[in-house]
Amino acid sequence: MVFWKRLFNNPDLSTTDQTSEFNHELVEVKGQSAGQSRIFFSREREIDLYELEELCDAVGWARRPLRKVKLALTYSFMVVSAWEVKGKKRQLIGFARATSDHAFNATIWDVVIHPRFQSKGLGKAMMKYMIRQLRGEDISNITLFADPHVIDFYRRLGFVLDPEGIKGMFWYPD
Repeated sequence: MVFWKRLFNNPDLSTTDQTSEFNHELVEVKGQSAGQSRIFFSREREIDLYELEELCDAVGWARRPLRKVKLALTYSFMVVSAWEVKGKKRQLIGFARATSDHAFNATIWDVVIHPRFQSKGLGKAMMKYMIRQLRGEDISNITLFADPHVIDFYRRLGFVLDPEGIKGMFWYPD
């Protein structure tokens, strides 16, 4: 994992269309044909843990105890989910959460996009949405940890590796 920090000198945080339907924010995804389905972002915390587990399974993440996942969601500062809506059917296709000191700092965790929606701009749109929401809460220092294969993705969003020589430190039990 690599430690990242988001700097806000000139953020490119474009807005998306607003909609009151489903109490979500409508998103346009490249390659998505009109009328086929719609994608929404939400900050609602009512996420079915089994559906979240299926999403994590789809990208090959290791299983985690559901009771711990539930605690992580409960104590997160912000939870963002992405939903595909076809008619009356909703499917969880993206997820991320952030912890925070509620004043200055937030760390983004567990960013996941269903493989069927990867490389279509949804991950970028979800991260921009999350950053915009955190900035709306007056959080100015946003960090995250990234596996080596997604470093370029976060770099393109304005995250920088070890800014100003900051080195993350970790403690793990023996």
